[in-house]
Amino acid sequence: MPFGDNNWLALTQEEPLEPDIPISDPHHHFWDFRTERIPYQRYLLHELADDLNSGHNVRSTVFIEARSMYRRDGSEEMRPVGEVEFVQGLAAASANGLYGPSRAAAAIVGHANLNLGDRVRPVLEALQAASPNRFRGIRHSVTFDPNPAVTNTAAHQIEKQLASGNFRAGARALASMGLSFEGWLNFHQMPDLADFANAVPDLPIILNHVGGLLREGYYANRDEEVIPAWKKGIDAVAACPNAYIKLGGIGMPRTGFDWHTRTIPIGSEELAESMAPFMNYCIEKFGPNRCMFESNFPVDKVSFSYNIMYNAFKRLSKDYSATERADMLHDTAARVYRIEV
Repeated sequence: MPFGDNNWLALTQEEPLEPDIPISDPHHHFWDFRTERIPYQRYLLHELADDLNSGHNVRSTVFIEARSMYRRDGSEEMRPVGEVEFVQGLAAASANGLYGPSRAAAAIVGHANLNLGDRVRPVLEALQAASPNRFRGIRHSVTFDPNPAVTNTAAHQIEKQLASGNFRAGARALASMGLSFEGWLNFHQMPDLADFANAVPDLPIILNHVGGLLREGYYANRDEEVIPAWKKGIDAVAACPNAYIKLGGIGMPRTGFDWHTRTIPIGSEELAESMAPFMNYCIEKFGPNRCMFESNFPVDKVSFSYNIMYNAFKRLSKDYSATERADMLHDTAARVYRIEV
């Protein structure tokens, strides 16, 4: 049985908890990789709508770049504009209401190569032109690990990008245009992100997926080393007032849980209990007004359904105040990505 298969996910059923609470999902993807062997070759508007319409009050979502639908011609640096052009169309279709009440991709985060330095500005301008009403920033993944046993998935596989003069010049161009930066890296790189955040204090920085936790492969069964290093990194980034964090991405197998291998998918009560030590540490350090629960779908869908996931988020946050829960489930994302729905 393929992990993340909808028929498999349907084996665990729950009623949506507190279905009226407003949600803004700040992190999901669209893509069409039908030629590649991945669990979800296609995840487009109707697939997302099926998940959004599972019973929770998801009012808006944020699309995050996925390296899909790039332009096939033109200069290399301009090719990512094709992805934003594509998603702008999906967002317009969602705004029609035909796919349900949620406004998918109410904000759009694309990609531009910050290693271009100030020469990235025309790319950012082209991205804005492709989506004048929704484009909010870029993600430039910097995941890197010196150990050859760890796969480096970044498009630009360069060590210490965050510290380079060109990268920071590109980041200053991003900040000058009122745009934001998504920080996707491995847990041991978080001190580098903190240095970067301090060097570009006017740039809103959103740390993805609880800081890039790695507990499989080379990092499996090494929690006595990994967890302290992860906590130290969270502490460093949380000390930067321009930094925010996304609470999610923990359904990826890289985080070291076995959920995707089970015969019966995990339920929300066990999921909330398993996530709590990591999520609560992030909330304690950043504060709820700089935290946002994210789906990271369809990537996290390999481990649990959308309904189960948001039930778990609601269970995990039940002891926080109504204002704090509103921040983490909706308001922080709406504020950071300037979403009005």
